[in-house]
Amino acid sequence: MSTVAAVLNAATARLADAGIESARLDARVLLAHLLKVSPGELVLGDHAVSPDHAARFEALVTRRVAREPVAYLTGEKEFWSLPFAVGPGVLIPRPDTETVIEQALKLFPDSQTPLNILDLGTGSGILLLTLLHLYPAARGVGVDASEQALSWATRNRARHKLESRASLIRADWDQGLTGTFDLIVSNPPYVARDAIAQLAPELGFEPPSALEAGVDGLAAYRALCPVLTRRLGPAAPVLLEIGADQGASVPALLEAAGLDVSGVVTDLAGHPRVVVARKPLETGR
Repeated sequence: MSTVAAVLNAATARLADAGIESARLDARVLLAHLLKVSPGELVLGDHAVSPDHAARFEALVTRRVAREPVAYLTGEKEFWSLPFAVGPGVLIPRPDTETVIEQALKLFPDSQTPLNILDLGTGSGILLLTLLHLYPAARGVGVDASEQALSWATRNRARHKLESRASLIRADWDQGLTGTFDLIVSNPPYVARDAIAQLAPELGFEPPSALEAGVDGLAAYRALCPVLTRRLGPAAPVLLEIGADQGASVPALLEAAGLDVSGVVTDLAGHPRVVVARKPLETGR
């Protein structure tokens, strides 16, 4: 019978040979998932791994060698310290997207604010559901064109017991919606078509529709501009995630659509990540 240390060392070597920089961490996460413990609780040394667990672990490692994302293999990804179910058909949450949540907390420091929130392109629901978790008096709508993505969002809504406050709608942006919102958030596709081939191999497993945004990576923002002017309440903010090279282009699009851009916020790596804009109060639109 194999030991934890032995199977981890063998898996780490296989993953490293495949060019995976996080080989040791990935091996620990996958084995911990299989043994139903946290990576920090994984006991090393001579503790035995059953033949069944060893075989299942080997199968997971083989899939990881093929560059399938760890989050798809475990079926879960943490975002803002909350667990979210993810899998094929939905974008995996990234730490950079937490910048959207950070800015929302700055804009609305009172956690009891009764916000009406719209999440455009909700995916697994991370932005909407995290905000509803942080603002217990808030309600919101998550919209996505993908039935697969919404199935994950529905699962996460139930997991976090937010069915009574979160509506999930399959639609093309604001199709079928009425009224305006106090806050709009969105992490739309923003990768230029020619850049897709240069992305990490893991991204090949994620839905292209959640990544690719036309020739220049701005197609989704162009589509969003009229939606924002329709759905933002007077002086209400929108928080848009952007690509690291879009700190000038996306604000220019929003300003051309009549929105006031108040800033571009950088992520922890110092890259432009979130555009903060508002609907001007004086326009009355």
